[in-house]
Amino acid sequence: MHKSPSLAAAVTPLLPPENMLAATLLALALLGSAQACPNGNSYAAGIVCRITKPATLVLNQETTKVIQTVFQRASYPDIEGEKSMLLLGQVKYSLHNIQIGQLSIASSQVELVEDESVDISVQNVSGIFKGTLNYSYTSAWGLGMAQSVNFEIHSSVDLQINTQLTCDSGLVQATTLDCYLSFHKLLLNLHGDHKPGWFQQLFTNFISFTLKMILKGQVCREVDIISNIMADFVQKRAAHFLSNGDIKVDISLTRSPVIKSTYLESHHKGYVIYRNVSQVLPLPTFAPSLLGDSRMLYFWFSDQVLDSLAQAAFLDGRFTLSLTGDEFKAMLETQDFNTNRDIFQEDITTTVQASYSKKKLFLKLLDFHSPHLLRSSEAIQSSLRSVVAMVGIPDVMSRLEVELTAIVNSKGLDLFEIINPEIITRDGYLLLQMDFGFPEHLLVDFLQRLT
Repeated sequence: MHKSPSLAAAVTPLLPPENMLAATLLALALLGSAQACPNGNSYAAGIVCRITKPATLVLNQETTKVIQTVFQRASYPDIEGEKSMLLLGQVKYSLHNIQIGQLSIASSQVELVEDESVDISVQNVSGIFKGTLNYSYTSAWGLGMAQSVNFEIHSSVDLQINTQLTCDSGLVQATTLDCYLSFHKLLLNLHGDHKPGWFQQLFTNFISFTLKMILKGQVCREVDIISNIMADFVQKRAAHFLSNGDIKVDISLTRSPVIKSTYLESHHKGYVIYRNVSQVLPLPTFAPSLLGDSRMLYFWFSDQVLDSLAQAAFLDGRFTLSLTGDEFKAMLETQDFNTNRDIFQEDITTTVQASYSKKKLFLKLLDFHSPHLLRSSEAIQSSLRSVVAMVGIPDVMSRLEVELTAIVNSKGLDLFEIINPEIITRDGYLLLQMDFGFPEHLLVDFLQRLT
């Protein structure tokens, strides 16, 4: 009796998570979600991400754009005060509508301080503050004057930001430990004043201290705000990338991020959520020695995560290929197989090597076996192995390559410049390691969100 033939494969895509790249725009945010963070230093995790010092150097290329946004977003309140001056008497002043423009930044550096913080140094942030100065005074002789003039304040500062990364309710919390502004220049220019020289110097002298304090407070406050906006941005991108339909991954942290002198590392639960139901299993223990620091980016996936993904994909009917008898017959005839034999149904276990290059995912068959084939005669075994190896598996893999590539690229993976990615399988885990170019599109998205 002839059986209606079918070839089926249920395979879970291994998604190289672009969200991790976004996680280090300023090396201030990694991944997280809304679950409680346990105390202690356990390395229990289902997924681990390591971002190394070479990666922070690449990401630092565009730090200046984020710092410029910090200064532009900061609100600068009106400055008011009064002071008793010789000859002029009591002088009252106020600076209104303060705005900054013509920003430029000379350079920046990122340093990972072991077990402490991510330190960012920015040199020569130059800009011009503009606004309106209102001032009035009444001399001891009863003579008074009130005037309103436009002003410009030319400034140049260095900025030092030291940021601590902690785990708060399952999320990365970026806390600014230290924020310093060192002023190289602060010059006040008044427009329309007949004697600007001594008067400018007068106002520069007694408002400069107040102005410096306000600038420091507002800029450092904005650094804190943007750091946590960035964390939220990264987490949402992560959740989107690691979800497809009813399948999601819980990437909540299992501990605070680890900062070493050569890398940043985050540890995640990796529980697979299918149709809003998560199977909570004991997490395996990750060994930091499994990852190096010569490549820019490392991902460690436990078998537990991969098995759960495969099971969810199977339950969801993913990547299933069904061929009718005529379709299967035509496929066999392309390889010159005799189609006048009984069609068979077989369970096949394959070992496949995956690679990603030129914006495509490639699968290569390394080996396969079937317990049923071993119980057949040598002639049948030979015939069946030929059909499976030359027709069945290659056809399934070619279709899977297209489907999997479409999935990862729909999440934006093709927008990244991924350099020499390696997929390494070991007993109990899978390892991804790669280098990358600066993710310009993520920076654009982030800056657009800020504005």
